[in-house]
This record gives sequence, C-alpha cells and structure tokens, in this order.
Amino acid sequence: MNIDELKNAWNEDDSFEETPEISIEQKNKINLPLEKIRRNMRMEFWSTVGILLFGFAVVWIPVPDAPFKFKFYLTVLLFSMVIVISFFFNKFFKLYKNISSPMMKTYESLKDLLYQFELNKQYYLSFMLSFVPFLVCELIIVIEFIPHPVPLSDFKIALTIISALAIGLFGLFLLGKYWFRIFYGKYVKQIEDLLKELKR
Repeated sequence: MNIDELKNAWNEDDSFEETPEISIEQKNKINLPLEKIRRNMRMEFWSTVGILLFGFAVVWIPVPDAPFKFKFYLTVLLFSMVIVISFFFNKFFKLYKNISSPMMKTYESLKDLLYQFELNKQYYLSFMLSFVPFLVCELIIVIEFIPHPVPLSDFKIALTIISALAIGLFGLFLLGKYWFRIFYGKYVKQIEDLLKELKR
C-alpha cells in the first residue's frame, strides 16, 4: 500500500472523526443555566457563612444563668460544623471553578460537565445528611442544660432523641433533594436537553 492509499484510508476511517463542536448559538444557550448555577452557588456559600456567624454570635451573647459548659459545648459543635461544611464546600468550589471558565466546545466536554453535576448532587445529599449528628448533639446539650419544670424520664429523653434522629434524617434528605432541584436541578435539566439536541 503506497502513501496515497494510506492517506485515503485514514481520511475514510470514521473512528478518527472529531467530536462535533458546539455552535455559538448552543454555547449561548448553555451559558444562561451555567450563570444561574454559579449565582446560586455564590448565594448559598455566603448564606452559609452568615448563618454560622449568626450561630457563634447567638451562643456568646450574654445570657443570664447560661452555664459556661453550655456555651462551650455549642461552640465546639459549631466549629465541628465548620470543618464538615469546609470539606463539602471545597468540592463545590472545584465545580464552581470548572463552570466559571467552561471549555465546552464538544459533546464530550458537555457530557463530562453533566457527570460532575451528578457527582455533586450526591455530595449535596451527603452534605445535608451530615447535619443529623449535629442536630442530635444539639438536642442532647439542650436536654441536659435547659432547666425543665418537671425532670424528664429516661424514656422521654430516649424517645425525644430517637424521634429527632428519624425526623432529622428524613427531613434533611427531602430538604436536600428539594433544594438541589430548585436551585440547580432545573438548570442541569436544560443542559441535559441541550446534550440530547446535540446527540441527534
């Protein structure tokens, strides 16, 4: 086989075709949902920072008769929450960086972006569920330190904590799914629709 035949065979081989590039119109279509996702990620980050600062302020506002142990335990709990939140926000920040400077020129790169969204959806649900132990610890601290007119029986304490755990798990799971769908899911769906359009 001579050089010309090799060139022809190379050109005719479909396996070497490039993945089709995304048109300018399609890039404009994808930029709108991506910008909304970025905006919601920024809003969520600053809201979380605000809530944590508010939590620290509330714990250390001078309250008459509040024991030091009560404030100290709540502060340790809040610092633990900061560590957990930092881990998850580190994951979210990586996604934020990826979609802030998107190099979406091909069908494959768009598929990769959707894979990252799916992965972050799982992180998001894990993030919400990670608050259940904090909820239980806070409940234990409140039960132990807040005076009750009638002392709680062991049965009532156990029932309260188990109920809070069950309701907390279920509630936070539902909240995580709903929150993700409202703030991110509908925009991810728009990108999925664009991917289907490109596949045709």
